[in-house]
Amino acid sequence: MSWYEESVVYQVYPLGLLGAPYQNDGTSEPVHRLPRLVDDGWVDHMVRLGATCLLLNPVFQSESHGYDTVDYTTVDRRLGTNEDLRHVVDACHEAGVKVLLDGVFNHVGRGFWAFQDVLKNRQASPYAGWFNIDWGANNQYDDGFGYDCWEGVPFLVKLNHNNFELNDYIAKVIRDWEREFDIDGLRLDVAYCLDRGFLGYLRRIANELTAKRTERLGERDGKFVLVGETMFGDYNQWMGDDLCDSVTNYEAYKGLWSSANSSNMHEIAYSLERQSGSHPWDLYTGRHLLNFLDNHDVPRIATKLDDKRQLKPLYGLLFGMAGVPNVYYGSEWGIEGEQLPGDHELRPALDAPEWNDLTDWIAALAACRKPGHPGAEALAWGDYSQVAVQPKQLLFQRQSEHERLFVAVNMADEPYVFHFDAGCGRATDVIDGSDHDFGGGSEVAPFSAHFWLCER
Repeated sequence: MSWYEESVVYQVYPLGLLGAPYQNDGTSEPVHRLPRLVDDGWVDHMVRLGATCLLLNPVFQSESHGYDTVDYTTVDRRLGTNEDLRHVVDACHEAGVKVLLDGVFNHVGRGFWAFQDVLKNRQASPYAGWFNIDWGANNQYDDGFGYDCWEGVPFLVKLNHNNFELNDYIAKVIRDWEREFDIDGLRLDVAYCLDRGFLGYLRRIANELTAKRTERLGERDGKFVLVGETMFGDYNQWMGDDLCDSVTNYEAYKGLWSSANSSNMHEIAYSLERQSGSHPWDLYTGRHLLNFLDNHDVPRIATKLDDKRQLKPLYGLLFGMAGVPNVYYGSEWGIEGEQLPGDHELRPALDAPEWNDLTDWIAALAACRKPGHPGAEALAWGDYSQVAVQPKQLLFQRQSEHERLFVAVNMADEPYVFHFDAGCGRATDVIDGSDHDFGGGSEVAPFSAHFWLCER
């Protein structure tokens, strides 16, 4: 048990949110944009929303979008300085918010200092082994050699994690990040591309940091968490006691929006049952996957949904299902954004956080997961069992050692009544504190969700 399993994550892509130029000129003085996360009220907004963890996408020196790193040790000049990052982390910690940074360790940009040394000194470079190089080939840059790159993108140079000197360097980078910035863990970019041996090596580094931090912060808060980005396949390839603590749940992401658009809640119900149910074949029971409706790589959920009235019940489902909910900046008040080539509207610049009835609703859902709140134990630690599923409705139970809670979701534009044996006569909807009587059926209003906590 650690702080992560009970968390609500708020994701920020800082180069976008803070309006940084897309290209890094590589020479200008730092522009102090990062402190705006504090000064413009974003940290206060996270607290009001109920988020307990900030996931910051790339902040270190890169050529453009952050995933083409040129220097792991220095904050991107478009965002500010190392001192600015520490200021943000300290402000988050003072507000009770943990911080994860984006660890981009599968590939680097062509401007990465070690690759530049290879371009200059070729086979004589001490860093030549850090990359998978074919000295008998050439490439579109006419370097006189070829190299492996990520997904065929020539400016994203793949790192060779069979090289122990490279891995030792990455380990030093992570230790220095924890020491200098006091971060609480990492999101591992494209973890599905990383070798299990290298993931195991990162796990050992994280365990080392956890042991050190536990002496200072205690067992619950001392955990140094690794969250891997995964998209397909069996997530146990990258998640386990000797690998990542958690992974991104793209399977459920697809099921969430698709079930709503196609009036087929059986799709997401199948995924939830397969992932977290009580059957012997269930894959991730007891694990806490990172669940989301959108992020910096996919269309905004308000754009993806055919009927935006389904936003509230869909967020209810997100916060009621097993795992850790993640909210992407701006989506909590319903901004839109399509995924288009060369377009950056998925990662927009925003002057300040906003608030509306959707944000109110998400804050109420997040409050239900706050440790000590009625129902929080069941939502964070409870098992999953499906009770009823219809094309536009879903009902399931979350049961922990001390609590039993039903999550009821209605995606339709008319009321729906669930008839089932709850095993108790009355309950409290922990979202709004209202009483609920199971006798005679349980009605769910159009486009709504309920968290019914059974009375003992």
